[in-house]
Amino acid sequence: MPRRRHRRRGTARKLTDPAEVRAARRATAVAFAVHGTVVGSFAARVPWIAQHVGVDVGRLGIALLMPGIGALAAMPFSGRLAHRFSFRPLVGGTLAVFSAVLVLPSLPTSLAVLCATLLLLGATAGIADMAMNAEGSLVERTLGRSVMSSFHGFWSVGVLIGSAVSAIASYGGIDARLQFVVTVPVLVVVAAVAARYLLDDPTETETEPPPAFALPTRPVVLIGLVGLCAVFGEQVGTDWSAVYIRRELGGSASVAALAVSAFAVMMASARLVGDRVIRRLGPVRTVRFSGVCATAGAIAVVVAPGLSAGLVGFALLGTGVALVVPLVFAAAGRVGPHPARSIAGVAGIAYGSGLVAPGVIGGVAAVSSLEASFCLVAGLVALMVPAAVVLRGS
Repeated sequence: MPRRRHRRRGTARKLTDPAEVRAARRATAVAFAVHGTVVGSFAARVPWIAQHVGVDVGRLGIALLMPGIGALAAMPFSGRLAHRFSFRPLVGGTLAVFSAVLVLPSLPTSLAVLCATLLLLGATAGIADMAMNAEGSLVERTLGRSVMSSFHGFWSVGVLIGSAVSAIASYGGIDARLQFVVTVPVLVVVAAVAARYLLDDPTETETEPPPAFALPTRPVVLIGLVGLCAVFGEQVGTDWSAVYIRRELGGSASVAALAVSAFAVMMASARLVGDRVIRRLGPVRTVRFSGVCATAGAIAVVVAPGLSAGLVGFALLGTGVALVVPLVFAAAGRVGPHPARSIAGVAGIAYGSGLVAPGVIGGVAAVSSLEASFCLVAGLVALMVPAAVVLRGS
């Protein structure tokens, strides 16, 4: 007896209306910006959270392992979610939950509770990331040209906005709990409004649903490993730049938060013009050039004699990793009959495993130093240069 085809709730529509596609492109950019704002708001407040809980750099590293574990645990199930629910409620709902969870890491006063909240933060971040990248891949396929880099550019703009607000709040002595409570409702409303203009994928209704739990295929693994190198550098720059400036280079709390902003500014700038670069150079040469730039930035951080040189190093690191992540997600969206499942696989390797990077950095720093940790970053992002060849088929 033949298996019954799965049907999503709702009616599939042909994606031929140019106005609808343009609106979906703008709405997807907003969704990416909301996700980035949550990340930036949290990252720039990591020093405050560490002080509030009373943890040193080693135990902070343990806590920052939790988002990666949460994302890794959630990712294998996310492809099934993308097949079961339409993109509009999936993106809007997951972004709303991720935004709401932002409040939780500011509340604990013990390491155990902090780890639990960060575990939940990572799980919701990962599923929301898969959903919005699946939508971005659909918009890119519908338009027939590269636009994924600009979406990730708006994610970086969101990180900049979130980190800038946190820097202002930190400078003004505002409690992070109060800042997050005020921020969350705004982000939830923005995500809900943007979700109304997203596209739903009618091709997903014509295929059998993927398994409830699915490991990534070999092509997805290879693409994901390239993304892992970039996301490792990206997450270290996002989560540890403020701590590095504060503890190693003697910067104030506001200058430390500025390091996250400098990192995000360069990532956003590179991604907003990145689609033109990718069309001109192709994915392989773009990733190789990016690897050289990121390696130079990480080395500059290690040998920085002062604050200015450290900020320049983080800016170079942000520029170098900026285009690699959208390239690997775009490539994953063209693998297999279930693009959302492939994207979830890449996200599970690159995004999820990359979120483990801050914890690894903390562990190395605890037994050695933060400078030694950033030597590890330099070595890993340098691997993008030879590994870029796996994107040739994409």
